[in-house]
Amino acid sequence: MITLENKKKVAFYTLGCKLNFSETSTIARSFENEGYQRVDFEDFADIYIINTCSVTENADKQFKQIVRKALKINDKAFVAAVGCYAQLKPAELAAVHGVDLVLGAKEKFDITQYIDDLTKNNEGQVHSCEISETDFYVGSYSIGDRTRAFLKVQDGCDYKCTYCTIPMARGISRSDTIENILKNAQKISEQGIKEIVLTGVNIGDYGKGEFGNKKHEHTFLDLVQALDKVKGIERLRISSIEPNLLKDETIEFVARSKAFVPHFHVPLQSGSNHILKKMKRRYLRELYVSRVAKIKEMMPHACIGVDVIVGFPGETDELFLETYHFLSELDISYLHVFTYSERDNTEAVLMDGVVPDEVRAKRSKMLRGLSAKKRNNFYVNQLGTERTVLFEGENKQGYIHGFTENYVKVKTPWNPELVNTLRRVKLTKIDSDGMVRFDFVDNP
Repeated sequence: MITLENKKKVAFYTLGCKLNFSETSTIARSFENEGYQRVDFEDFADIYIINTCSVTENADKQFKQIVRKALKINDKAFVAAVGCYAQLKPAELAAVHGVDLVLGAKEKFDITQYIDDLTKNNEGQVHSCEISETDFYVGSYSIGDRTRAFLKVQDGCDYKCTYCTIPMARGISRSDTIENILKNAQKISEQGIKEIVLTGVNIGDYGKGEFGNKKHEHTFLDLVQALDKVKGIERLRISSIEPNLLKDETIEFVARSKAFVPHFHVPLQSGSNHILKKMKRRYLRELYVSRVAKIKEMMPHACIGVDVIVGFPGETDELFLETYHFLSELDISYLHVFTYSERDNTEAVLMDGVVPDEVRAKRSKMLRGLSAKKRNNFYVNQLGTERTVLFEGENKQGYIHGFTENYVKVKTPWNPELVNTLRRVKLTKIDSDGMVRFDFVDNP
């Protein structure tokens, strides 16, 4: 008989995107179904599983540090690596001291079948398919956070951006069925979770068949219209979506939807058409301007986040300033700034015009400063308005935090009764830490 005392303990660490978090949660449930007890990564465990990312160089370096951290807690622990970096460079990960098992994109969801015993290996065992074999789809969702869940709706990418390794790590674009997504959304709702964030590699490309069928069985608009009807989910949030795939019809639907919130994250990567072409992005800056204008026309209070890469090969001072001024004049709310890092087997790594590291760092700092100004301006424009806040579950230095539907971060003194509740508030002032204070409007 398995008791809590003799259950093997497993811990997880996730690097990278919301998609990785949804998949970690799904893998964790497979362990729990096999009788394992999930514990925090900081706790003693028999197995430590690291879900890796390979978008940036920094994510690669973090891996070794996390392995050392696990072995410091339990030097006899079985350590496994899964995820994008594990698919791209399995031998490199297997060679890291203390790593026992490395699983690729196809194998990671069957991880419990690869663990026969927990004896540490002299060298890491690798089970990794060719990425062309990723002819399958595994639905995933995270339910670790009581207030918010990440729901995977799509995987892989057919785009050929010259800086990106994701197609090599995750394969071709493929989607879950609407029926299965709705089923998972209902499961999330039954857990008492109030908000779902849709996630994937290229979610605007939703609808391509499970086995890489180029024909779209459904569109992204079909998906959001179906999800809008799920009972019990108060909020639906679209994560990153390509500007060329964010159609007017979707923006118009979100504007009149009860569940979808006025918050868009739309990657730009560069404000220079010259650099966009070198990146092989599928739009020019003029289309991006029209997407922002359409969102603001339909939802003037909408929050718009932007991804941008600095230091791409060939980005001269003049071209960087073109991006800086373009973003400065655009009606957006915040930036996610990525410093370009060379990735093996990409076109960009062979390009001329390499930007020195110190120049990349300087440009990144400039754009992070611009982001802070944009966010503050957005928050200032929201003062005096009434919004609905979903409160989170953590006591942070005596305060509880939450987000409005349009992604304004608020704080108020800790009150456990507010956790996972939606409350109507009036935004009153910006605190010294950049978060917004408020007065309650409703009286529960």
